[in-house]
Amino acid sequence: MAEAMISGAEDALENQRIGGLQMRVAALCALVQICDGYDINSVGVTVPQLTHAWGLPGPAFTTAFLWSSIGIMVGALSAGPIGDRVGRKPLLLASLTIFGLASLASAFADSLLFLTVARFFTGLGIGGAFPGAATLTGDYAPRRYRATMIMATFTGAPVGGFICGQLAGVLLPSFGWPSVYIVGGIVPLLLVVALALWLPESPRFLATKGNLTPRETALLQRLDIRPGQSAATIDVASGNPIKMLFGEGYALQTVLLWVIFFCSLMNLFLFAYWLPEVLHLGGMTPAEAARASSYSDLGAIFAVIYLGLLIDRHGPERALALHYAAGIVFIGAIALFAMPYLLLSVVIFFSGMTIIGSQTGANATAGKLYPARMRTSGIGWALGIGRLGGIAAPVLGGWLLATGMRPPQIFLSACGFALVAAVATALLVFRGQRAEVLTPREAAE
Repeated sequence: MAEAMISGAEDALENQRIGGLQMRVAALCALVQICDGYDINSVGVTVPQLTHAWGLPGPAFTTAFLWSSIGIMVGALSAGPIGDRVGRKPLLLASLTIFGLASLASAFADSLLFLTVARFFTGLGIGGAFPGAATLTGDYAPRRYRATMIMATFTGAPVGGFICGQLAGVLLPSFGWPSVYIVGGIVPLLLVVALALWLPESPRFLATKGNLTPRETALLQRLDIRPGQSAATIDVASGNPIKMLFGEGYALQTVLLWVIFFCSLMNLFLFAYWLPEVLHLGGMTPAEAARASSYSDLGAIFAVIYLGLLIDRHGPERALALHYAAGIVFIGAIALFAMPYLLLSVVIFFSGMTIIGSQTGANATAGKLYPARMRTSGIGWALGIGRLGGIAAPVLGGWLLATGMRPPQIFLSACGFALVAAVATALLVFRGQRAEVLTPREAAE
């Protein structure tokens, strides 16, 4: 399909210059991801203290972990059609409001049932915010730097996880477990106000919208796009975005990405939910376990320095596949060897760089490989199907602990999932080539 048939508006968007507008969108979306990452990890870091406060064993909290992941899956699967048909900004505002209020509710939980329900709704909001933020970043990124910019914003998630662990180390001894959830609720609700004021809608939605405000018109003019574009010249969804994932030559790519996300999120949530409790069972205090666990998120932050650029330049089938494979070494070390605190922290750091960092790379890969008309659905459904791994992770970890296995050895299973993710990523080389954007003729069909 000839690139010459791409409309002028799409050409301007695919080759836009990175300036203040693009950086503002990326920064605000990164803040959304920071809140997501904080709230995902909040339940994990509070469990060691809750086991004493409520007199429950660690495996009892499998239910709360499980329904948190189910909520994320439902939110991610719902986010795709909403974001691709209604708009990215409404999706983000609604998602932040939901998980901010649900996190505040978690602070007042007096039973495992109450906490489980609150964590489901927290997950529901998180699941919607992840793909919405990634997609909006991609809409304001030129094609040549799209994976790098999406990965940069997704690094907000491990930043939030790191902040959660470090802050929990301070809050838990002094203010108790509810304080972790209070912070996780107030900050997203404040961010809703900031997004309502300063976050623009996707330029593709604005270009086809009638009755633009002067501010929206000026925004399009900054991007060299004429308002009032026909939908036939803009790469927005005109059909069922979910159906598109298996049409137009995208079927193999979609299936492989779902396999990658399942294995990757299985490992991410196995560590996020169970690493603090495993370290606590190994003799650390709840505060020490929270701080040590957070080094995995710190490692993931460093992955953004190089992985997004490698994916943009060399493709995910090489850069990301090798990254997943490297994680096997560090996961195996945690599972098999007893180490002093400093060495263990270093290994946890590198496991986070390769495992959680690879997941941010997978998010960027999905955002780069899917065109705008199905980008939210592509990322959202990959995250949603991947959350089946997130659902299985707490159950697997709890079951392995309940069988009496030495706590660190529950992470041996993660080595196999990392290997499958590496192989599936390498197989993306067979995905084939297709037009990145709709041509006017295709859009009319």
